[in-house]
Amino acid sequence: MLNLDRFIVEFDKGLRTLFSEAHSVRLYPDTDLMESSLSDEEKSHAAALMRVNHSGEICAQALYQGQSLTARDPAIQQKLQLAAQEETEHLAWTAHRVHELGGHLSALNPVWYTASLAIGAFAGLLGDKWNLGFLSETEQQVGAHLQRHLEKLPEKDEKSRAIVTQMYTDEIGHANMAVALGGVPLPKVVQKAMRLNGKIMTSAAYRI
Repeated sequence: MLNLDRFIVEFDKGLRTLFSEAHSVRLYPDTDLMESSLSDEEKSHAAALMRVNHSGEICAQALYQGQSLTARDPAIQQKLQLAAQEETEHLAWTAHRVHELGGHLSALNPVWYTASLAIGAFAGLLGDKWNLGFLSETEQQVGAHLQRHLEKLPEKDEKSRAIVTQMYTDEIGHANMAVALGGVPLPKVVQKAMRLNGKIMTSAAYRI
């Protein structure tokens, strides 16, 4: 069970994820790229796609937090926390890009965070091999989602493309890490349920 001190720390993490500006240790992937001339329609579309990606990173923060809370192995907890740091950078990159494009972040982020925290904690309770398997499947699905966004982004929007490309590299690295640590493939029905849940989130975040 969580002691009071750890509960306060984890609660503070949630507040900072949702309401504070995230920061990146690494340079932003688009730092050296010039802003392209995009139409208002292209800016709106790109901002909506990056808003979806930002909401996905909100989910990732909560999932990692929930999983690390209930993971059995301290070494796995540490790996999850390190991966979460990269996800924090993704939060910073995507939020900054959304604002550059004149967009807004999803009003539903608290909903995504709460649901993902619960899912992550439940995955951890199933045992480390299933916890890591869930992480691997999540990151693989996120990677596929990012690949689709690279196809949907305006062709001239090199700044957003640079961010999404680096995010893809990081997410696949997290998936491979989970497998290397002992993650097992999830049942097909669970994979399908995760994809359906992802579609609901992305569709809502694109609009709200």
